[in-house]
Amino acid sequence: MAETKYGKYIIREPIEKGFAPMIHICGEEGCHGAKFASFPVEVQLLCISEPTTFPHQAHVHDADEIFFIFGSNPLNYFDFDAEIEISLGEEGEKHIVNTTSIVYIPKGLVHGPIAITKVAKPFQWMHVLFTPKYDMTRGDVSLHPTHPRERYSPEEIKKLKSGQ
Repeated sequence: MAETKYGKYIIREPIEKGFAPMIHICGEEGCHGAKFASFPVEVQLLCISEPTTFPHQAHVHDADEIFFIFGSNPLNYFDFDAEIEISLGEEGEKHIVNTTSIVYIPKGLVHGPIAITKVAKPFQWMHVLFTPKYDMTRGDVSLHPTHPRERYSPEEIKKLKSGQ
């Protein structure tokens, strides 16, 4: 398809591999958003279908972060049947998320680990970090894959879209 004046702003199928297939964009070199000067955020959208633990222990960011946690039924985001344990603060205060929720992590708040302990129905997890690159001021950054993440081939995307 020929590039139009504003067509460059539509990023089609920005799907990357991770512990679950994810839609991802950021401003880091090699990422879809890097082609735009000053791309402002790092965003991941995951569909969680089984219990897992995120790869980070307690850590801190130099930017605010928001987690959107919601059911995967587009007609009813509140159709949610999962349980997530999120630790917050220096003390590791544990919180159980078992409903559609938004979690705000202010800049500098220690958070993690995050464990998804029950998944009776798949759900969506979206994180938005208000900086162009996923980075930690404290924590083991080596547990975060270096970017660019591996992308799916056109054949793999076709399989994902068909649900195989």
